[in-house]
Amino acid sequence: MLSPYNEEQLNPASYDVTLGGQIMMEVASTAELQKVQLHGHTQQDPFWIQPGEFFLAETQEIFNLPNHVGAQFVLKSSRAREGWDHAEAGWADPGWFGSRLTMELRNQRRLHPLPIWPGLRIGQMKFLLVSGTVERSYAETGRYNADLGVTGSKG
Repeated sequence: MLSPYNEEQLNPASYDVTLGGQIMMEVASTAELQKVQLHGHTQQDPFWIQPGEFFLAETQEIFNLPNHVGAQFVLKSSRAREGWDHAEAGWADPGWFGSRLTMELRNQRRLHPLPIWPGLRIGQMKFLLVSGTVERSYAETGRYNADLGVTGSKG
């Protein structure tokens, strides 16, 4: 259901997901979110998100959900305790395929920036079995299938 798979990221009821190599954030010159590369940043030399800044981020993991499994993204409690917030829009319908998850994140701290880098364990995916087969799979109806990079709103 996801690739790459790392057994060390498997929890009793969820799977840890990690930040990918690019984000989208506001810049003063345009209302559109602009892509920013994180490649080259590490835990020792992170990219800093300023207090109150909102951004979209991608997972390193690519998902291919079968038609009987849904998934929901939640922040890791350690990230929430550091000051991160998520917009709660992390539902993945059965049949969602070939895509990295795009997460809506904000630094909720008032005074201090927070660090990010590719590979940071940002959250967890909780997988849910759907009884039976869905009538209309996201593979047929979804607009965000095969999104291999951080993706802004498609309306």
